[in-house]
Amino acid sequence: MVKLPWAIVLLAVLSAASGFGQSINSGTVSGQVTDPSGAFIAGAKVRLTNPVTGFEQTVVTDNGGNFRFNSVPVNNYRLEVNSSGFNTVQQNLEVRNSVPVVANVALSIASEASTVTVQASAAAVETDTASHQDVDSSAFAKLPVMSPGAGMSDAITYSTGAVAADANGFFHPLGDHAQTTFVIDGQPVSDQQSKLFSTQIPLNALQGMELITGSPDAQYGDKTSLVVNATTRSGLGATKPFGSFDSSWGSFGTWSGSATLGFGTPNLGNFLALNVSRSGRFLDTPEFLPIHDIGNNGSIFDRIDWQPGPKDVFHLDLFTARNWFQVPNSYDQLTQDQKQRVMSWSVAPGYQHTFNAHTLLTVNPFVRRDQLNYYPSRDPFNDTPVTASQNRVLMNYGVKVDLAYTHGHHDIKIGTQIQQTRLLENFQFGITDPAYNPVCLNAAGDPVLLPGATNPNECSAINPTYVPNPNLLPSLIPYDLTRGGAPFTFHATHNINEYAFYLQDTITLGHLTINAGIRDDQYNGVTSANGVQPRLGLSYLLPTNTVLRASYARTFETPFNENLLLSDAAGTGGLEQNVFGTVYNPIRPGNRNDFDTGLQQGVGKWLIIDADYFWKYTHNAFDFSVLFNTPITFPIAWNNSKVDGVSGRVSTINLHGFQAYLTLGHTRARYFPPETGGLIALGGIPTGVFRIDHDQAYQQNVNLRYQRHKNEEWIDFTWRFDSGLVVSGVPDVAAALGLTPSQQVDIGFACAGVPATLASPIRTCSGLGTSTLLTLPQTGTENDDHNPDRVKPHSLFDVGIGTDNLFHKESGPRWTLRFTLENASNKVALYNFLSTFSGTHFIEPRSYQATAGYVF
Repeated sequence: MVKLPWAIVLLAVLSAASGFGQSINSGTVSGQVTDPSGAFIAGAKVRLTNPVTGFEQTVVTDNGGNFRFNSVPVNNYRLEVNSSGFNTVQQNLEVRNSVPVVANVALSIASEASTVTVQASAAAVETDTASHQDVDSSAFAKLPVMSPGAGMSDAITYSTGAVAADANGFFHPLGDHAQTTFVIDGQPVSDQQSKLFSTQIPLNALQGMELITGSPDAQYGDKTSLVVNATTRSGLGATKPFGSFDSSWGSFGTWSGSATLGFGTPNLGNFLALNVSRSGRFLDTPEFLPIHDIGNNGSIFDRIDWQPGPKDVFHLDLFTARNWFQVPNSYDQLTQDQKQRVMSWSVAPGYQHTFNAHTLLTVNPFVRRDQLNYYPSRDPFNDTPVTASQNRVLMNYGVKVDLAYTHGHHDIKIGTQIQQTRLLENFQFGITDPAYNPVCLNAAGDPVLLPGATNPNECSAINPTYVPNPNLLPSLIPYDLTRGGAPFTFHATHNINEYAFYLQDTITLGHLTINAGIRDDQYNGVTSANGVQPRLGLSYLLPTNTVLRASYARTFETPFNENLLLSDAAGTGGLEQNVFGTVYNPIRPGNRNDFDTGLQQGVGKWLIIDADYFWKYTHNAFDFSVLFNTPITFPIAWNNSKVDGVSGRVSTINLHGFQAYLTLGHTRARYFPPETGGLIALGGIPTGVFRIDHDQAYQQNVNLRYQRHKNEEWIDFTWRFDSGLVVSGVPDVAAALGLTPSQQVDIGFACAGVPATLASPIRTCSGLGTSTLLTLPQTGTENDDHNPDRVKPHSLFDVGIGTDNLFHKESGPRWTLRFTLENASNKVALYNFLSTFSGTHFIEPRSYQATAGYVF
């Protein structure tokens, strides 16, 4: 157990014990509205908006002329104040951090002028030194996507060009696999948030997200290719209860329901979100049409806020959720009946104390627990080539404390993050296919199915034509159930202790912004390491409404926690490459040099253009390897990786109800052996430099949205294009010849124009081998680095149509209706195929969903 700095622990305990706080990634805007004589104006309407993200909140001043906006995501805003008999006042302001922004407003008598505008503008550029995108709930709530249990992943993927989409809610940020830290109301979560590993917070609980893709500043550590700063919804300050109910029905027997309820006073608030769903296509499947893929998801989120006085604010986030699903079948494994259940809960209190207008203390304790149970088929021989079971627990608790000080040119933050992760892993597997690891081969080199044979030296004694299998893995024979073996059993527990200290200063010198900081991380797990990480970012605002930026970050990378203990115990290259127990080579923390340069350009008052180039060099680059055709994965590490690419976004403001954005990205992800960790890989492990399945030449998202007046009819259209991720399991035509008949049919394999069928697979090909779904290089032309096999390019079109006010009521509760069509062209396409790192998954067929709701 690591010795913790007791002063910091005591501070955290005392601060958190008082109650429940506003998140570190959002702020408050407050002020007082007066008339020319200085008298308070009660009942004035105050509106806070961002024309690019779509954020909008409205409050009314109290008897003392006071107003307050809570949980305001970090960004630029326009404040508008109007009251009967007075001129409307507008002014721009910036929420840079959690330090409260005070914006007092004096209104003039209406006869003096029609409108007073202070620093008014429309789409404002941001001078942040790191590239990021700000996404409000008004944008992602209408996205025409409907992946069960993965709404947050969909919103992230469709909002930034730096993210490549993958199956089951996975995504690849800037050429990495799942190197993402989620900061939810101040609670850092760097473990997996895909529905295969954990449970995501639902979209209807979120107010907005800041997606940081540039080099991170010093307050962020661990997994930083993408930082998702999520701000949840709050009931604090609500003048009357608000909420919604809705129910949806759709393709594949999909049904979902949700309810939200918010209520509060100026000092106390509560927001509750309940969600449940069931689908016959819960996971992305190894066949285009789902087989054995029923699953359900349920979650409860509750946020409690309390503000006892002007200097203190508390919050408490409570979250619990469950995923239960069948593991999808392929045509080659129709009898398996594997299932998985994930149970998660989280308790995250927080506290903020404002010492004065310049100084703010934030304390965020947290505890989170994920439990995963994986159940094999009742008949183990229905699972092939192995049967497996798993029960593991990942429990994470700790505290993050920081002190923010703003004065003059400086915006300083100093803080610490202390946490412990407790791991428990129980795992069993046994080989059920005698042809997977045969002891003997016949004269033609084909496996000989000899259930009793365990010694390769006895092959010739059994039959003079039999020879030992030169690729035999003797370490697996004791676990071969077809040869009288017993299941391999693993049990382990371990604690991972981590603590970090950071100091950063954002210095504003006219049009120049400097963000300088340093972070130190200590990791004590199966291995121990320390990382000192300098960070530096610069941005400069030109008179042409252009922001130029560049940044560098040295980051400390830690291994994935899921199945880490068994992966470490398996040794270099996994169980296949070593006699289990004789080699112990655990995955070690890595380090990275991260460079980022880019610009943001305002075009008139209506358009914002973002563009960035990034380059990352990592020692010990992490990923997962999948266990055959199961969703069980094991962390691995590669010696080095070199990743670079370009990302961009073009966004409009709301133009009379119309709003659009385009995101685009290009990534080169080159990885270098040797590899450490894993268990039994689905495909071969590369021995030279290769493009990993995060590598994609080009992807883009186009989103067009139009709403006819506020809360009336709307239409939302998305077009996603992917040039195709790298395929690791089938490098060329020669490899495709060894596929099963159904696998050849799945990829549309053909030779000399003659397609493979279930009855007539292709085993030799002297002509041109082709695939309708893979690029499939010809035999001998594939190159792991320069010409790897890839998924073929594909476009997906999604459409949503609805109304936020079905009966056009002018006030009060209203009914809503929407219809969503996903993959409207019914494009048959893959995320990946027999991937060493993720298996086989088809993109969802054409699907529809109808939703009716009630909002009050």
